[in-house]
Amino acid sequence: MSTTSDITRRAEEMTNDSGGFPPQEQRPPGLSSEMTPVPDHGEQTYRGSGKLQGMKALITGGDSGIGRAAAIAYAREGADLAISYLPEEESDAQDTRGWIEDAGRRAVLLPCDLRDETQCRQMVRDAAQQLGGLDILVNNAGYQHARGEGLETIDSENMDPVFKTNLYATIWASQEALDHLGPGSSIITTTSIQAYQPAPPLLDYAATKSALNNFTVNLASELGPRGIRVNAVAPGPIWTPLQPATQPGEKLEEFGSDTPLGRAGQPAECAGAFVFLASPADAGYVSGTVLGVTGGKPVF
Repeated sequence: MSTTSDITRRAEEMTNDSGGFPPQEQRPPGLSSEMTPVPDHGEQTYRGSGKLQGMKALITGGDSGIGRAAAIAYAREGADLAISYLPEEESDAQDTRGWIEDAGRRAVLLPCDLRDETQCRQMVRDAAQQLGGLDILVNNAGYQHARGEGLETIDSENMDPVFKTNLYATIWASQEALDHLGPGSSIITTTSIQAYQPAPPLLDYAATKSALNNFTVNLASELGPRGIRVNAVAPGPIWTPLQPATQPGEKLEEFGSDTPLGRAGQPAECAGAFVFLASPADAGYVSGTVLGVTGGKPVF
């Protein structure tokens, strides 16, 4: 596994004096390759030790950001990967595929729109079929839409993709995965610090993440007797394409500066949490847990 000092040093070097990043904006969903600086997904720092040897994992939103970091780590830990992503994120997905294959593991690319139930369920079936089974489902894909403060600024047109991407797709994918998951397997969902410390412009996004925390605990109780563990990772402010694609560029200059560590995190700093929760050896007795990777912000 990578050393903490390498990841931390790189993350600190990538932020400005305020702990944030240069002003910039992209059209949703955004691409890693167009960000300044390009996020660190652990490409040069993560070192595996066989924790997931021979396992098969599906990561939604695995083309970039936290999903790519988890995919690289999983591959270097010995897992074969399927990743889903929007068709317009193909270039990022191809980059992730390269890193997975560079680790000597199989990469299955599944472009789809998770907001469509039919596509979402088919994505899970395709992953299991092409990988020859499924041991780990990571519900990572997420969407937010920053808006003005005030309840009256929420409208259905912008709220629908938030709820369908974050909440509906997680439920659909988890339902479909039950046909393939067995004892020792796990479901891991990406929630957010927003579930605990919601920002008014992200009221609907924060609501979905709080719901996912509840979903995690409830599903862990339901699936425990089947030997399937269910956990979540709650990241804090992490430098991913979601940031320049969904909020005003000038806000990025201080993005993450309000954490106790005084800076935003990099996707690579989340990877270890996903590896830990997926590992039967390390987390075989861990279920119903939300693990915070927040730069010091509390998750309780």
